[in-house]
Amino acid sequence: MSAIVVYILSSPNTPYLYKGHTSNLISRITSHNKLGKGWTSRYRPWQVIHIEWFKTKEEAMLRQKWLKSGAGRDWIKKNIIY
Repeated sequence: MSAIVVYILSSPNTPYLYKGHTSNLISRITSHNKLGKGWTSRYRPWQVIHIEWFKTKEEAMLRQKWLKSGAGRDWIKKNIIY
């Protein structure tokens, strides 16, 4: 079983952050920056500003959900975006 990565992306030209999880970070970042028509396509390019590794998808999903909460956004502001 491969590790799961929770990641935070920053859009340099906007104030937006994106939080997600994946088992293949390089492929996922490529898709955010080059493929599709989803929400992230409007704010390209994206840069990885933070990653965390987890053993299970369930752990990663809980962390991603927390990062999207008010407490998680505050944590990001204090610890990631100085």
